[in-house]
Amino acid sequence: MTHARLTVGGLAVAAVMLVLPGLSVAAAVQGDGTTARKRELPGPVRIEIEQQPDGFTINQKLRISAATQSGHDAGLRMIEQESYDPGIAALRRVTEQLPEAAAAYINLGIAQARNDELDQAEASLMKALELSPRHPVAYNELGLVQRRKGEFPAARRSYESALGVFPGFHYAHRNLGVLCDLYLGDTGCALRHYEAYMQAVPGDDEVGKWVAELRSRTQKGVSP
Repeated sequence: MTHARLTVGGLAVAAVMLVLPGLSVAAAVQGDGTTARKRELPGPVRIEIEQQPDGFTINQKLRISAATQSGHDAGLRMIEQESYDPGIAALRRVTEQLPEAAAAYINLGIAQARNDELDQAEASLMKALELSPRHPVAYNELGLVQRRKGEFPAARRSYESALGVFPGFHYAHRNLGVLCDLYLGDTGCALRHYEAYMQAVPGDDEVGKWVAELRSRTQKGVSP
């Protein structure tokens, strides 16, 4: 069984990884060109989480056949190549073959979100959370989908749930900051979460500029 650690120090925009015996394939998540999508970050995923002093370790012992592994790998490759319908079909088969694997549903949900199947993506991510209720990445991805659907209070709850499980999860801090900044008009919330993100990723000059702009507007009494 492969044991993997959820690392949160980098800024890689790729990030969904299903780790099972012999299986280690990443799927990138694209932006949709909007201001928020350019700002938001998906998070890295493994399978189950156990809190450790330095972060989270994800462990789930599952048996997987060579055919299921091959189908999963092929599905992710098709999604990366923007062949969404056959890729989603392949990933759906993985969830049918591994119905207990939360990460399989997260992969499917992200693929569906890339194909603008937002209702289906939300359902897949909710299923992942039924299987793994303390999965911060599932909450983060659900928040991204809910934000795109205009479900802003629900997105906020999802990001806050991710942070309730993993307070240092910088992806969720950044995404909640974006939500509060651009959609909820909550400058205090945006500043808190941008600053929490910056503590983990102090070299992100772009977010540093957003913080400076918000502070400037606050000092001048200008609404966001």
